[in-house]
Amino acid sequence: MAKSSSIHEKFLEDDSKALNLQGRGCLYQYTETKKLLDGSIVVYPRVIGERDPNNPKHWRWGFNWEQKVNGVWKGRSIGSIPNGAISMIREMQLQGASRDEIISFIKRAKAKKTNLKPKLPTHAPTAVVLFAGGGGLDAGMVDAGIRIEVAVEYDPTKPELSRAIAQAHHHNFSEYGCKIIQLTVQEVAKEGFIGFPQRPDYLHASPVCSNFSQAHTAKAGIGLESPDDLTAAQAVALAIQQLRPRVFTLENVPRYQDSQSFAIILFTLESLGYKVNYSVVNMADYALPQARKRLVLVACEDLALTLPPTSKKIGWYEAIGHLIATMNDSYLLAKQKQALEIFLATNEPTPLLIERVGVRGLPKLKPGAEPANTILRSQFTDHKGGNRNLFADIWLPDGTVKSLSIEGAAALQGFPPWYQLPKEAAVAGSIIGYSVPPSFAYQLFTDIQKQLRNHDLSRNLLHQS
Repeated sequence: MAKSSSIHEKFLEDDSKALNLQGRGCLYQYTETKKLLDGSIVVYPRVIGERDPNNPKHWRWGFNWEQKVNGVWKGRSIGSIPNGAISMIREMQLQGASRDEIISFIKRAKAKKTNLKPKLPTHAPTAVVLFAGGGGLDAGMVDAGIRIEVAVEYDPTKPELSRAIAQAHHHNFSEYGCKIIQLTVQEVAKEGFIGFPQRPDYLHASPVCSNFSQAHTAKAGIGLESPDDLTAAQAVALAIQQLRPRVFTLENVPRYQDSQSFAIILFTLESLGYKVNYSVVNMADYALPQARKRLVLVACEDLALTLPPTSKKIGWYEAIGHLIATMNDSYLLAKQKQALEIFLATNEPTPLLIERVGVRGLPKLKPGAEPANTILRSQFTDHKGGNRNLFADIWLPDGTVKSLSIEGAAALQGFPPWYQLPKEAAVAGSIIGYSVPPSFAYQLFTDIQKQLRNHDLSRNLLHQS
């Protein structure tokens, strides 16, 4: 049986005093010595020739720090750091990141992706989702302990894509008993919502928003509400009338609130006695590492619900920095280089997320401490609807350029690790770009359920007194 031991060969050029173990901590490199069954001694990582002190791949890596325990300074250490993360940890140190931020980053870099899905109790709250897409909102609901019984997803303008998206939904949610219906919401409404559960706890709708989006109105000059938009809103109104959920929620682009479609839904809710609250929120205010403004409506039969409390903003680098080492190498286009040069002329070098497609003028770039720009479905598809595998780039101060991966884009959209995206970039990107961010949905429905429980508890106590 082989035996192994770790030898801390040397610290980095900035020794422990300079890096201040009691403050920010210190990276160190070491080797592992193993005795094999044949008695030979081998040093890992294996290196042909001399071990290069400046090559991260020639060393095992660890991180040391000291912290007070009962008034006494004690040493702490994390080993086996992926060597691909070393340059990013060094950059964090140069940028003045705190020890806790560095340790958190290291733990994320070391963490293995888990495919374990949440388990729902038998009597979990139930939901129906209209215009479900690939199930971004549904993933947030499941994380919040809600079972989706029926989801409706079909876009007749993009039938092949819509079928692929519906298949992804089935793959991720069928084990929870969710039935995905591949018809338009209007077609389901004409059939009278046959087979749908009556009085579900939740009913959600995210009607198609292309005619109300800022990108559409920028091209057309004005948002033109189509007959399909109106019939979709009428179908949602009918669903509310027939299913009578305790809670109805809606998400759409901000301009939807000025439409006749929204007025139809709002009138239905108010005429049925629902207490309605809606506003435009920036989901970056809910710890989503992306600037994404959306109209969010919550309505309840017996309680005036509020939106969840906001939290601090998270930069895109904090959210996906641990994934960068796994992303493919890339290169900057001429306009990207020009935008980078302009930025560096007046700013210190810092990780940058740079647009690659859909650019008018110079590409937009986002420093790592800021949320990313809004992720759009169009970034992942070419003009024919095919896969676009290069859609955004990450520039690091050491000159490294990486191509933002689908996994990274999903993390910026708040998808949980257990959600399995299709391999095709066009389909996966469409799911990401269309989705309600799952992390926001989780916060929304977790908070709603808390409000409902408190309300029900108070009502029960009042009846008992």
